[in-house]
Amino acid sequence: MSIKKIKLGSQGAVVSQMGLGCMGMSEFYGPRNDEESAATLLRALDLGINFLDTADTYGIGDNEELIGKTIKSRRDEVFLATKFANIRKKDDPTYWVVSGKPEYVRQACDASLKRLGVDHIDLYYQHRVDPETPIEDTVGAMADLVKAGKVKYLGLSEASPATIRRAHKVHPITALQTEYSLWTRDVEAEILPTIHELGIGFVPYSPLGRGFLTGAIKSTADLAAGDFRAERYPRFAGENFDKNQVLVDRVTAIAERLGVKPGQLALAWVLSKGDDMAPIPGTKRRKYLEENAAAADIKLTPAEVAELEAALPAGEIAGERYNEAQMARIRQS
Repeated sequence: MSIKKIKLGSQGAVVSQMGLGCMGMSEFYGPRNDEESAATLLRALDLGINFLDTADTYGIGDNEELIGKTIKSRRDEVFLATKFANIRKKDDPTYWVVSGKPEYVRQACDASLKRLGVDHIDLYYQHRVDPETPIEDTVGAMADLVKAGKVKYLGLSEASPATIRRAHKVHPITALQTEYSLWTRDVEAEILPTIHELGIGFVPYSPLGRGFLTGAIKSTADLAAGDFRAERYPRFAGENFDKNQVLVDRVTAIAERLGVKPGQLALAWVLSKGDDMAPIPGTKRRKYLEENAAAADIKLTPAEVAELEAALPAGEIAGERYNEAQMARIRQS
């Protein structure tokens, strides 16, 4: 098994067709196991998955440190992406503000470089758009990082089409990272046409619906202690969970008929949407990493794609993908 490489955007970036989302290794999805997480990172490289995705806010710096230590001897094999903008505090994890101020962009980059133990970041994203700071100012500061050799390529996350266009005029944007999966398809209306027009690559995060599309979560009781999904994501809570479970059961039935796992089928669906996108399913275990990687070999027919979309209609998903405050922030992007 070896994951093929694709061009991400039109600025020269080349990454594995599937990346690895590293957030859950340090926070949000239950207890940490840094030893298994490190082994998972190294196994990803062995499989040809070179696109590692982190952020300064994951574990409030801990995730970057974990990745930096783990890849130190294999840095030249890695296309390393990290993000800034979400400011949190170690002594108060509930503190959370967004900043795209130019001075903060520079400070955040230097801090990430230090935690990662590298001399440059391959892809540097603004994690969330700061409505109080013009995007031109933020991307201008990011462009200065490119000139300084600290960053190779620039990205945005959860930005609107208008913001993407304004940013791209200041400095070419290589990639947009936004949630996309069988149960989150709103990017198809305006976002994807916009980035295709501009030659910007697409990085779908949560392509497994935060694990829901694997079919392994039958109730919130299946979530480990410290797993924030039921608290943070309305689709995992109350009646929404039950309604969404019915839809996922349909995907599971199709997967069983095709002889694959539901999560693999969900990833294969994302990969079927074009060679210009690199999904970043997250995991902290080698077992699930290998399952996800095998999805790259599943080629769906147009009829199978249509069957999946009919089984899980976008309009029938119950609940917003984030809580009200977070969705309001995204709508301001």
